[in-house]
Amino acid sequence: MALRRLIDIRWYCGVLSVLTLVAYHWRFFAHVCENVGGDVNGVAIIGSIAVILLTFNYFFYYTLVWLGRIVGRCIVGLLFVGNSIAVYFINCYEVLITDDMMGNVLNTRYAEASAFVSWRALLYVLLLGIVPCAYAQGAVVEYGSFRRFMGNVGVSFGVAVVVSVANMGNWPWVDRHVPVLGSLCPPWSYIVNTVRHLNAEGDKNRTEMLLPEGKIATDSRDVCVLIIGESARRANFSLYGYERCTNPLLEKDSVAALIAVSETTYTTGSVKAILDHKRTDELYEILPNYLHRMGVDVVWRTSNWGEPPVHIDRYVSDNDLKALQGGATAGGGVDGVVYDGILLSGLRDEIMSCDKRKMLVVLHTSTSHGPEYWKKYPAEFEVFKPVCKTVEMSKADHQELINAYDNTIVYTDYLLHSVIEILKSVPERRSCMIYVSDHGESLGEGGLYMHGVPMAVAPKEQTEIPFIVWTSEGKGSPIKGEVSQGHVFHSVLSFLGIESPVYDEGKDVLGGCSTQ
Repeated sequence: MALRRLIDIRWYCGVLSVLTLVAYHWRFFAHVCENVGGDVNGVAIIGSIAVILLTFNYFFYYTLVWLGRIVGRCIVGLLFVGNSIAVYFINCYEVLITDDMMGNVLNTRYAEASAFVSWRALLYVLLLGIVPCAYAQGAVVEYGSFRRFMGNVGVSFGVAVVVSVANMGNWPWVDRHVPVLGSLCPPWSYIVNTVRHLNAEGDKNRTEMLLPEGKIATDSRDVCVLIIGESARRANFSLYGYERCTNPLLEKDSVAALIAVSETTYTTGSVKAILDHKRTDELYEILPNYLHRMGVDVVWRTSNWGEPPVHIDRYVSDNDLKALQGGATAGGGVDGVVYDGILLSGLRDEIMSCDKRKMLVVLHTSTSHGPEYWKKYPAEFEVFKPVCKTVEMSKADHQELINAYDNTIVYTDYLLHSVIEILKSVPERRSCMIYVSDHGESLGEGGLYMHGVPMAVAPKEQTEIPFIVWTSEGKGSPIKGEVSQGHVFHSVLSFLGIESPVYDEGKDVLGGCSTQ
């Protein structure tokens, strides 16, 4: 049997470097070309960046493979698979691989991740992941001496440094575009940003800082239902002027529809902003924990994820509710699908059985989360047809994609109206409903889909959100200008009659509507 030919490590790492540049950096160089001129300086920028990437990747692969040998080559193979997945999301969903996005990835549940699986995704992984991985693992490499190792890594690193220094005049251009360029450059995009995310999480004080003592200052029996929406953008609510009737029920419910923007374009950051008393990166005591400590009856029901640590007695997931119902689903769910309507199961009885004066119910929904919008609502809410039934959103018929998304808003309208009807049926308590989405959603505008674009460059579709308020007293909001998610904390304190040193009257959309 003939032995396979030995491949010099220099050729081996050269092939890996060229493959990385050609296979995984199309969008990277597309962005560069779109933002440089066609003059000599523009060509110099493109060429210098290509040389720097080639030589730096060569330095990286040479170091990793020579020092790690078999382990190093296994890591290279895993990186190729990771690159193929990153490129799939960059190409198909216009995703930027930022530290926030890596936080989303690390916190994503299997049910959400599996929704992105398609034949196209598998093809990406096969051709751009498995095939290069097979080459990386199958080649028989001649490693050479330590002296040659030092010479090669020294030369490659030196070339990268020299080219970088020679292009110092273009550094301001690179600095302006580095947030986007860095997110389009696998494997560094997900390696560096994963480290950044983990470091940021580790730096946080994970023991929440308690807020100043507050107290219940009124004797009225009150209940506030806070509904945190998912990926609901304001532009598709007829309450805000959308030409389609997506809110037929709420339009009759005397609600106040406030103009609002989100603090971030991703779930974890926005949910924290909704529950915090001020905009901060620190881990302060969030709204449900604060009220629970003061003796308010707090219930959290969720079909979603991503909230800060919740320290209350009754935290209930959609699966918990489904189990209590013997596996039944709400709203006509079939094939194991659990619609957000299940979050309302037994809600009226729970409110009626509360023996405390004050009660907060938080419903954290997932109604408009993509890409499988058509699976987020029961069949009777498919008002707009036909609907998109593919996760490859960039390949979908745009109108069918809009139809499917609009149907999720119609279902949201039903859920909010149902909560209002439940509260109306409990006349023993003053009641209030506040609905605010975590962020918006792109549906192909500017070639973008879903959400997660950094706030510095995020389109309005991902930041403009609905903020809807209803009270049993029929009072409108005194605030006529733009509000934010930071108004929720203070509005809930106001309605429940909570006196607190952290209460900010300027962020109370209910205008101090508590009663004695």
